[in-house]
Amino acid sequence: MPEKKTTVTKARTAIAEKPATMKPDAVTGMAEAQAAIDAPFDIVAPTPAPAPVAAAPAAVAPPAPVPQSRPADMRPGQPMMQNGRPVPPSRAAAKEENFVQGDFVVYPTHGVGKVEKIAVEDIAGHRLELIHITFEENRMTLRVPVAKARTAGLRKLATRKLFDEALAVLKGRARIKRTMWSRRAQEYEAKINSGDPLSIAEVVRDLHRNSGQPDQSFSERQIYEAALDRLAAELAALDETDKMTAIIKLTNFLKTV
Repeated sequence: MPEKKTTVTKARTAIAEKPATMKPDAVTGMAEAQAAIDAPFDIVAPTPAPAPVAAAPAAVAPPAPVPQSRPADMRPGQPMMQNGRPVPPSRAAAKEENFVQGDFVVYPTHGVGKVEKIAVEDIAGHRLELIHITFEENRMTLRVPVAKARTAGLRKLATRKLFDEALAVLKGRARIKRTMWSRRAQEYEAKINSGDPLSIAEVVRDLHRNSGQPDQSFSERQIYEAALDRLAAELAALDETDKMTAIIKLTNFLKTV
């Protein structure tokens, strides 16, 4: 390696004889010379191999949604809310019904009423065909547009077969959920306001107390009486009797369960 040693010797001599005033180009040359001196003679640094390119991560499919478990007392085809609880079904939306004057009907939030008349009226510049429904007990008249009767939940009285199913529900075993009373109370009220006789019968069944059973709280008693009153009103219209007679009939029926 004679040529390499000669170059190093010349570089050392140039560094030793560096004048006081040296141009920038000379300084750069000296730096390169110094690097040549410091470099080892017999070692050549290998060219680093290129880093391997990481493969793109494979697309990960999102996890499949876990189906919500349906409560045991939920009927087939009954929809569920976001919180997993069943939505009380509305029998009114099952089919279109034609109402005539004198019909007994059920409005979900008010119970049993009677069609007083069906007339066309001008409301806010629009001609609407309205069903006038009177509720004698509350001394109230409700006007429902014929076109909105189905979506409003208005329906005719339950058939005798459907009401027999409701009585069969009363014979069943009470199903009390172990949740806070405030949440259960909301569910009971939703069932009452659904207008569905089967759902209302479930409330009566769950909150009824026979002799020897724990007494009801005040709020439980209120909801129970509201459900019993709603169920008795429809039974009275079916049997063409008064509501008190229907209440006594349902109460006696519950005592035999």
